[in-house]
Order: sequence, then C-alpha cells, then structure tokens
Amino acid sequence: MKKNIICLLLLSTVFAACHRNSITGRNQLSLLPDSEVQAMAFNEYKEFISTNPVVKPAGNNDAAMVQRAGERIIASIKKYYTEKGYSKDIENFAWEVNLVNNKEPNAWCMPGGKIVVYTGLLPLTQNEAALAVVMGHEVAHALARHGNERMSQGLLQQLGGVALSVAIADKPKETQNLFMTSYGIGSNVGVILPFSRKNELEADKLGLMFSSLAGYDPREAIPFWQRMAKAGGGNKPPEFLSTHPADATRITELQKVMEVMVREYYKK
Repeated sequence: MKKNIICLLLLSTVFAACHRNSITGRNQLSLLPDSEVQAMAFNEYKEFISTNPVVKPAGNNDAAMVQRAGERIIASIKKYYTEKGYSKDIENFAWEVNLVNNKEPNAWCMPGGKIVVYTGLLPLTQNEAALAVVMGHEVAHALARHGNERMSQGLLQQLGGVALSVAIADKPKETQNLFMTSYGIGSNVGVILPFSRKNELEADKLGLMFSSLAGYDPREAIPFWQRMAKAGGGNKPPEFLSTHPADATRITELQKVMEVMVREYYKK
C-alpha cells in the first residue's frame, strides 16, 4: 500500500510538471522553473568563461565570424518568436556569443542564451554556413528546453525528484554533474538516452530552420555531418550507447526536411 501511494504521488508530480513547449509543440517533463535553471547556467557559464581563454572578435577573423553568425541566428529567432507570439518564452534570455581557444570540436548553448564555440570545431565546419548549422542546433536545445527536460529526468532518477535548491544544498557535486550531463557532457545507458537522441534530432531540425531564416544555406548541413562522420574514423560507440544519433541517421533525417528548409525558410 505504501509503495502504491508513493507511485501515485510520483506520477501526480510528473503529470503536474509536464508543460507544452511552444516551439516543439509537445509536452515536456519540466520539474524545474526556468529561472532556477538559467541562474545555475549563468553561474556555470561565468565560471567557464573565467577559466577558458576567449578569442576576441577584434582582429580575429574566426571570432568575428562566430560573433556574426551568432548575431544573425539570434535576430532570426527573435523575429520568428515575435511573429508567432512566443516572445514571452525568450524574454529572460541574456544572449552572449563567444569563441574559446580549445582544440575539442565542440559548441554549446546554455539555458538563457549563452553560446560558446570551440576553435577545434572550425576545421570541421570550414565555412560560415556550416558553422551556423551547428550554432543553430545548439541554440535550438536551449529554446526547446531540452536541458530542463533532461535534468528533470535526472532529478527523478538520481536524486529522487527533489527541488533543485535542495539538490544543490544537499548534493552540490552530484547536482553539478547532473547539470553538465544534461548538456551532453557524459552519458549513461538508461532511460534518459532515448529522449536525448530524440532531442538531438529535434534540435537538428529546429536549428536548421533558424540558421536558414538567418540567411545561411541549410544544404551545408549534409557535407558538414559527412565530415564529422569521417573525422570519427568509425570509432564512435553504437548508437544505442550514445546521446547523439549515428551520423548516418542524422544525415538521413536532415535530407528528409531539406527541401522544405530551402523552400520555406532559406532567405538569401
């Protein structure tokens, strides 16, 4: 009886915590207020920027390109959200774009619009349009609240569904690790992974839409992901063990929507 009551309470909590996301059109588990997630994100971002060398746009073509691509994508997002009546969803975003000197081929966007590109990504993007594809993808994660969704799942699985403030106070290291994992740093085999792969494909399509609206050719996504597949050298883990879909899966899904992206959203 006690177990049944606990299960019912847990199910009630999960049901009450499901919110419809305007940009994805689906209900998402969201145990955490956006304000709390963004506050944590801004603290993590501040710490990251203070300990990683930022490449300034002045006098550096790569940093200027990253800044330009970011600004164009942000402008396309603001315009789209205004036209759709979703402006309230991003009113608390404090957008910022930086290139950091790091050899890893990586980029991310934290909740609230903090965007970082690593210099190690640029040899793979090779041009501004491909860079915009990646940046659009990462920003789409933030717009779709994928981090909140993943972290909510993690709080239920790992910390018993407690409030974020309680998790930070009682288990600060575990909560920080959970936050970082929610944004693609590390992975576990378990319930979270299918949602993560779904999130990745969702971000691919949304990100391609926003980079297209910003005036970047979406067709650059295909050769970019082909270069990524080649760079992996066949050493990637099986798809079911990865938070990211296999490159072949990703390319196939992007090809399905490419005609629509070019016709409906790409504005030269």
